[in-house]
Amino acid sequence: MARMSAEERRESVIRAAMTEFARGGYHGTSTEAIARRVGVSQPYLFRLFPGKKAIFLAAAERCVEDTIRTFAEASEGLEGEEALHAMADAYTKVIEERPERLLMQMQVYIAVRAAEEEGDLEFGESVRAGWMRLWDTVHLPLGADVNETTTFMAYGMLVNCLFAMGFPSEHRVWEGLYPSARVKGRLEH
Repeated sequence: MARMSAEERRESVIRAAMTEFARGGYHGTSTEAIARRVGVSQPYLFRLFPGKKAIFLAAAERCVEDTIRTFAEASEGLEGEEALHAMADAYTKVIEERPERLLMQMQVYIAVRAAEEEGDLEFGESVRAGWMRLWDTVHLPLGADVNETTTFMAYGMLVNCLFAMGFPSEHRVWEGLYPSARVKGRLEH
């Protein structure tokens, strides 16, 4: 079996970190758990990343970039209502199939707040820059209409919260969302 390059190993660390941070958050996840999941030593982990914060920010960036790619691919060649429903369908499918992506998003928001209360502004600056790239990705297909973009993003955050809390798809809390923004299957606990 061929050895992984440092870039391949770095990629595996980011994937493992997303899973671990999604479960335990920034403060509740050890670099030891990430290294163990990847199958490397902690010293090797720190050759790839200068510290836990760098690993978390790389995982947060990947989470945002994956979401941006989901929206961009879903809306390609579409505009307005067609783009809106295509992006909503694609996103709900992703969070149903890969709930760790949603949980990682939620952990990122918590980490930003906690870091800024401690005086560390880097988390927030990085996450807000990613959020703006996400905003811009959906803004154009929605006709560059700030109200449509705000509504879409607001629905997305509501979907995130309902899904994270485990509301089953047939629960009445989903009734007010447009059909493409609703989760389709039963949530597993």
